[in-house]
Formats: sequence, structure tokens, C-alpha cells
Amino acid sequence: MYTYQYPRPALTVDCAVFCKSNNSLYILLIQRADPPFQDMWAFPGGFVDMDEDIEEAAYRELKEETGFVGVGLEQFRTYGSVDRDPRGRTVSIVYTVTMESDELPAVRGEDDARQAKWQSVEKLPALAFDHDLILSDILKRSQI
Repeated sequence: MYTYQYPRPALTVDCAVFCKSNNSLYILLIQRADPPFQDMWAFPGGFVDMDEDIEEAAYRELKEETGFVGVGLEQFRTYGSVDRDPRGRTVSIVYTVTMESDELPAVRGEDDARQAKWQSVEKLPALAFDHDLILSDILKRSQI
């Protein structure tokens, strides 16, 4: 294996999963169980494994943290602000999907998520990392 002399950023994925239900818009969030931003709400997501395709990582993280499967994620945008993660230089590829349902699908917090929950976009807590910015960007760009 070749070793580079230059530091490399970590690569993560984040999933912004929306559901339109009963004339309201909800987003699937997890409450973080671990630092940084312990107990704060965030998009499901995490680090890409070295031997893993990026899209596979998005589906894996969504399933691991929420138990939610069966949606078609689409790549939205990449975020790489130098200070977006206090653990070090981290670049995140954000995936998104919007679905419609009469009832919000069942989810549960698993892995490093204390809990998973559909939350109204109208009444959100402050989000971890730069997820407030990402959410704002998604809502501005899309026809949700």
C-alpha cells in the first residue's frame, strides 16, 4: 500500500430524507448518541468505509441509524467547509429523497443514533454540523 505524505480529509455521507404527509413536510433526523454534537439532531450519515462505494455507504448509514430502507437516494451536493466537523477535515456527500405517504414510515434509532424521528420542517431544533445550511440549500433548490 502506498503512503502519501499529504494529509487527506475524511469522507462522509449524509441522507436528507423527506416525507410529505397530511399536507406537511417532515424530515428524518437522528439524535446523536456520541460526540461531537452528542444529543443534537442531525441527518443520518457517517463515514465511508475504505472498501465501500459512496452510494452504498449512504444506504448503509441510513439503514444502520434508522432501520429505514426502500427509498431511492439521489446525490444532491458535496459539502467541504474546513470547519464543518470538529474532529478534523471532513467532506460530506449529501443524498436526498422526497416521498409521499399517508402515514410516516416507522423508524428507530440504532447503531450510534440514540433515536430516529420524523420531524416537521416547520419546527426543527438546531442541527449538528452544518446540517442547518444543507437543509436550507435543499429547500431553496428543490420543489419540495
